[in-house]
Amino acid sequence: MPEIINVEGLCKTFGKLQAVNNLSFTVNEGDVYGFLGQNGAGKSTTIRMLLTLIAPTSGKVELFGKSLLTHRKEILAQIGAMIERPDLYKYLSAYDNLKIFAKLSGCKVSEQLLMNQLEVVGLADRAKDKVKGFSQGMKQRLGIAIALIHNPALVILDEPTNGLDPQGIADIRKLIINLSKEQKKTVMVSSHLLNEIEQVATRILIIDKGKKIIEGTKQELLDPNQTVVEIESSNNGNTYQLLSNSSWASHLQPITNNIVSLTLNKNQIPSLHRNLVEMNIDIYSLQQRHSLEDYFLKVTKGNYVHTV
Repeated sequence: MPEIINVEGLCKTFGKLQAVNNLSFTVNEGDVYGFLGQNGAGKSTTIRMLLTLIAPTSGKVELFGKSLLTHRKEILAQIGAMIERPDLYKYLSAYDNLKIFAKLSGCKVSEQLLMNQLEVVGLADRAKDKVKGFSQGMKQRLGIAIALIHNPALVILDEPTNGLDPQGIADIRKLIINLSKEQKKTVMVSSHLLNEIEQVATRILIIDKGKKIIEGTKQELLDPNQTVVEIESSNNGNTYQLLSNSSWASHLQPITNNIVSLTLNKNQIPSLHRNLVEMNIDIYSLQQRHSLEDYFLKVTKGNYVHTV
């Protein structure tokens, strides 16, 4: 696959603050590239450098095989981006907002094309409604429609689900998948929500304090053989002892904070559940998480929030 983004040794300092520290990564054509890290990890700073909104302190950035330093205008014409919350004209309709931003971008668009773009983001039926009455999720989707109006090859979304309710998050997730599979776009999406990135990304990069922690395909990072299962029962100490004397002993992890956990293949979970019942253990909950989640919790010092 051709490389759409190639970043090598990227650094950005603000006074004494090292916001991005020797960051290198690649985004390939067709990727939904999950850019993952806590708030303040350096994601937005990196994205702003990719869009030439701020200049890097050092490092090399190439997009579409060309240097951002020497081919800025040509490169940016192929990128659509939404950085945080879109700045919209709230007293105008969705259609008029899209029309204005199309003109500002120098795009000659027909009414049909504008309506098609609103259809892509699920707003065709609200085209004539004023934006001031939109939910935050609808505003986010309209912002994405604006980013797509010039038919870019690369779409960059910075924290697109920030501040959204569960339905709004689900709508954005569905839209990202549609952009990749139906619209054939390469998508780079930043987030601090591992659960959301897991559901849409084909490749993932985790950064912390401006540094690259790990990068790889979802299959590489979310190894089913390294699924962690946490058990809560009526007596966790007794549960641990019973499992220690069973065929599951080799999968047990040292008990910490009175939590019983095992590392095993995801396909073994049904058998584990049956065995727990056979042992007459009263189960309150049995939760699974991937080893990547443990890793993320470790590098972000437990500040990661799993649910929204």
